[in-house]
Amino acid sequence: MIAELGHFAIALALALAIAQGLLPLIGAQRARAGLMASGGPLAAGHLLAVAAAFLALVWCFVVNDTSVSGVVANSHSDKPLLYKITGVWGNHEGSMLLWVLILALCGGAVAAFGRDLPAALKARVLAILGWIAAGFLAFVLATSNPFTRVWPPAADGQGLNPILQDPALAFHPPLLYLGYVGYAVTFAFAVAALIEGRVDAAWGRWVRPWALGAWCFLTLGIALGSWWAYYELGWGGYWFWDPVENSSLLPWLVGAALLHSAIVVEKREALKVWTVLLALLAFGFSLLGTFLVRSGVLNSVHAFASDPSRGTFILILLGLYVGGAFALFAFRAPSMAPTGLFQAISREGALVLNNLLLCSIAAVVFTGTLWPMFADLLWNHKLSVGAPFFNSTVFPLAVPLILGMALGPLMPWKRATLAPVLRRLWIATGAAGLALILAYAFSGQQILPALGFMAAIWLIVAAGTDIADRIGLGRTTPRNALNRAKGLPRAAWGAAMAHAGFGVTILGIAGMGLATDNIAALKPGESLRHAGYEWRLDSIRDVLGPNFSARQATVTVLRDGKVVTIMYPARRFFPLARQTTTEAAITTSMGGDLYAVLGEEQDGRAVLRVHDNPLAPWIWLGGAIMALGGGISLSDRRIRIAAPAAKKAPRGAKQQAA
Repeated sequence: MIAELGHFAIALALALAIAQGLLPLIGAQRARAGLMASGGPLAAGHLLAVAAAFLALVWCFVVNDTSVSGVVANSHSDKPLLYKITGVWGNHEGSMLLWVLILALCGGAVAAFGRDLPAALKARVLAILGWIAAGFLAFVLATSNPFTRVWPPAADGQGLNPILQDPALAFHPPLLYLGYVGYAVTFAFAVAALIEGRVDAAWGRWVRPWALGAWCFLTLGIALGSWWAYYELGWGGYWFWDPVENSSLLPWLVGAALLHSAIVVEKREALKVWTVLLALLAFGFSLLGTFLVRSGVLNSVHAFASDPSRGTFILILLGLYVGGAFALFAFRAPSMAPTGLFQAISREGALVLNNLLLCSIAAVVFTGTLWPMFADLLWNHKLSVGAPFFNSTVFPLAVPLILGMALGPLMPWKRATLAPVLRRLWIATGAAGLALILAYAFSGQQILPALGFMAAIWLIVAAGTDIADRIGLGRTTPRNALNRAKGLPRAAWGAAMAHAGFGVTILGIAGMGLATDNIAALKPGESLRHAGYEWRLDSIRDVLGPNFSARQATVTVLRDGKVVTIMYPARRFFPLARQTTTEAAITTSMGGDLYAVLGEEQDGRAVLRVHDNPLAPWIWLGGAIMALGGGISLSDRRIRIAAPAAKKAPRGAKQQAA
């Protein structure tokens, strides 16, 4: 009965989404206030219907209703409760329901918090979100119904994919979808602006918080997914240029460009056409990622489904939404002439450079990811594009990007002179040069990691210089500087923190450039030496888990005869899925990770692979700092809404007015 109610709720949500897409749009075109106002209640009803369907699916998983096909395929009565819940979105059908739930949440948020929006613009934004939701709800009903019944009911479920039974996977998909779907709102604002034929500073301010929020969630989602792959898959690396990894990087890059471009629209009413284009591209790449994960056109450990019919449906939606938006863009863009002028050397110019480089990197990643597919389709020619291609093409574009990230915030708007900006960065320049020399010397004269350390220190110190310059540190008394720091807008603190967080991530990547590994087949009691440590295999024993059995090793790591840590790498076997997973053992410190992986056993020996990964945790720490910086910026009221808060008039002033 619960499953049927959930199915009915999806159908009801589809009807409400169609009404949400139709009535406010007609009202905006005909200037009918009643129809325009219907968008809010329809968005709220649509949200409630989707939420009811999602809760119904959660209930089916929690009680292990094996008459529902999704539960049979992705759950089991012996599975821990956490993984029963995460099993809801650990499969294609449930993940699509989560997708439309987040989209409905976005529509509800626009309806609830968009009170200051012009009525016509708000109506059009809600209508566009309604049409997007309608397409994906139809997709769920037609090809991906999570409430499909099986008869007779199975005795028990097959269990969730073992590699997805991890706490990080409880949060990774929702965070990633909040980023992906968040760009649907900026897309809706862009299409609404194209329909009206008007983009101004107020539009830039309305778009900016949504772009910032989506970027923050996407940053967290990517960082969490990268960390999960690092410790769960046992590869010992942080990014593998996997096609599905790249599909999440594309909207992140374009979204970062959109965020910076919207600032120029807000401040100078320039780059209007470019900003609208970026808003369309960000959501277009989000839909592309959805297509790649679910169509089966690319092989990946991250893929959800490999059904060509589902991929075709998503491809049609991609063509309708993005293709239609670009057709409207081609028709309307010439009328949106910029009004703000600026010189090349200015903060606007630095932001333009930032945009061009981010989009160039996105173009490289897009080409390298999809070209093998097109080569196979058009010429039946198998190609493999891997890390060497991406590293060699992205690195030359990343260098000027990092340089511009440090220079831009110190430049004034409209026009600037480069010499004073460079003088203010003398500390950052000196620190970066010193980092280069030291890293080159202590890394065994490895130039690429040394350049990475230099770039990271340059960016981190430059972010601090930006704050120091804003509060007048060194130009005024410490007390005045402290008072200025207290009054500095949170948006300024957040931007500096995000830039510094990017530098921290680069620091971790540079450290991983010095990572080393070793492998040996050992008997219990034997050891190998690596990176100045002795890694001793003490024992291997059988361990039983809630739904798996494991072979677990005890590895003692010593340095100069003293115990540094004891590690427990394991190999888990899940009988339901008949699948074995690797559980890496990691000892983390601020200096890096000691990383051990247990391999196959044969003739009384076990394969032990060990890694020394300098500064590895800094990669994900930087991602968290970037997202935190974005959140601090978003907490600034000037970013969230288009008008400053109304100040209360003094009581005496009211009496005088009376």
